[in-house]
Amino acid sequence: QVQLVESGGGMVQAGGSLRLSCAASGSIFSINTMGWYRQAPGKQRELVATITSGGSTNYADSVKGRFTISRDNAKNTVYLQMKSLKPEDTAVYYCAAAIVRVGVINNYWGQGTQVTVSS
Repeated sequence: QVQLVESGGGMVQAGGSLRLSCAASGSIFSINTMGWYRQAPGKQRELVATITSGGSTNYADSVKGRFTISRDNAKNTVYLQMKSLKPEDTAVYYCAAAIVRVGVINNYWGQGTQVTVSS
């Protein structure tokens, strides 16, 4: 059994900052790519940022320069530092991870954490 548990969401004014965390637990051999996605009301889920086990990162154009993804491999945790937040960043943020268990890789998702940015 594997769980991804997010924390750190909340409400903030435009221009503010938040830091999201996502910890993976359970029977884990290793974790490949980890990432953050978001889904705003009435919209499809979209990629925010990803990070490989080696630390290579990828960002959506809409968050480049404002968001930073990082991870602590020893803690099986991925972070998303969000700065200069805008009302359009309001969404449920989900973490995802490609986890290796017993020689098989599966994608796992967290339950989501709400981020609300007021103008």
